[in-house]
Amino acid sequence: MEDIIQVKNLIKKFQNLTAVDNISFSVKKGEVFSFLGPNGAGKTTTIKMLTTLLSPTSGEMLVNGFNPMHEKDSARHSFGIVFQDPSLDDELTAYENMEFHAVLYNVNEHLRKTRIEHLLKFVGLWERRNDQVKVFSGGMKRRLEIARGLVHHPKILFLDEPTIGLDPQTRNFLWRYIKELNKKEKMTVFLTTHYMEEAEKISDRVAVIDHGKIVAMGTPAELKKKTKSKTLEDAFLKLTGKIIREEEATAKDRMRIRGRAWGRR
Repeated sequence: MEDIIQVKNLIKKFQNLTAVDNISFSVKKGEVFSFLGPNGAGKTTTIKMLTTLLSPTSGEMLVNGFNPMHEKDSARHSFGIVFQDPSLDDELTAYENMEFHAVLYNVNEHLRKTRIEHLLKFVGLWERRNDQVKVFSGGMKRRLEIARGLVHHPKILFLDEPTIGLDPQTRNFLWRYIKELNKKEKMTVFLTTHYMEEAEKISDRVAVIDHGKIVAMGTPAELKKKTKSKTLEDAFLKLTGKIIREEEATAKDRMRIRGRAWGRR
């Protein structure tokens, strides 16, 4: 199976900080690839370089055969992306957000209408298509962002913490939908998440990054075997540590780490 993402000796420095430190990896076409790490480990910086938003200090990248720095338009047409922070226009309707994105990606008018209707129905928002996004719940906005990222039929979908702040029902819906797309369309999924149980369930392979370096890579089963762990979350904590990371974590992360520690007492 061919590689659709290739990264070699990638480095990104911000003055004296090396955010991404000489990493190399590849992602196969049609693979669900999880890129995991503590806050500040270099995950989002890597995604921003792959998606043309940041220039690397050095190293090589190919996304669907295109160099994200020198062939930006071709690379951008190859992927859809959902970032941690909402990027919808709250003053537009759900349909208008979808249509604006489709126009930007030169989807012709007939295909636009067909795809927008199909995607909004699939994510359960067709009946709300004429409502302004500002009245939507967090879960509805996330579903709309994912639908919008797919309207131009990308070969790769980048998901940077797509389920943060969502209730379990919405998270479960999104992952089922993404997995179905992956199977039906052979779409490659590159994701980051702090929910290790989600990554373990959906991923074909996992890379763990810490302090800008990839410290482990393999299937969830291989990482659990390597660290002698029962779950991917246990393997992750053994690879990246607990106490050192607690100060850098979000409040939700700290509660999860402490809860697991208390549960073992």
